[in-house]
Amino acid sequence: MNYTYIKGVPNEELVKGMQDLHKHIFEGAELEVSELKEKPQLLCCVAIDNARLAGFKLGYEIEEGKFYSWLGGVHTDFRGQGVASHLMELQHKLVQESGYKKIRTIGRNHRRAMLILNLKHGFNVIETFISKKGTHKIILEKDL
Repeated sequence: MNYTYIKGVPNEELVKGMQDLHKHIFEGAELEVSELKEKPQLLCCVAIDNARLAGFKLGYEIEEGKFYSWLGGVHTDFRGQGVASHLMELQHKLVQESGYKKIRTIGRNHRRAMLILNLKHGFNVIETFISKKGTHKIILEKDL
């Protein structure tokens, strides 16, 4: 498995791979290129296995000194192999090296594996809320 990162919007081929993987992970939901282009200081961490995108982790700056870990996931074929942990560790290392002091993410109760992963990597629950769509969300934050 090869882990790497791209600052800013990746090339078309990688974006297409992330879009396909996003659909696979998030029940057909679309990831639009325009969403990627509008995020300040976008950071894309990816895991590639023999030219196949196994996983990704996207994030961006939400305010000075604070980074938001936005989207990510691992293809079902590669789960249970530590890919998500490696991507998270890479993201946190790069974010810290860039001078950020805190990293935040938002999770959902029904995505328990991701909540557990966040807790194992030092995140703390700081708040919960109900989204406009009526979904219960959990805000987690970590000091870097």
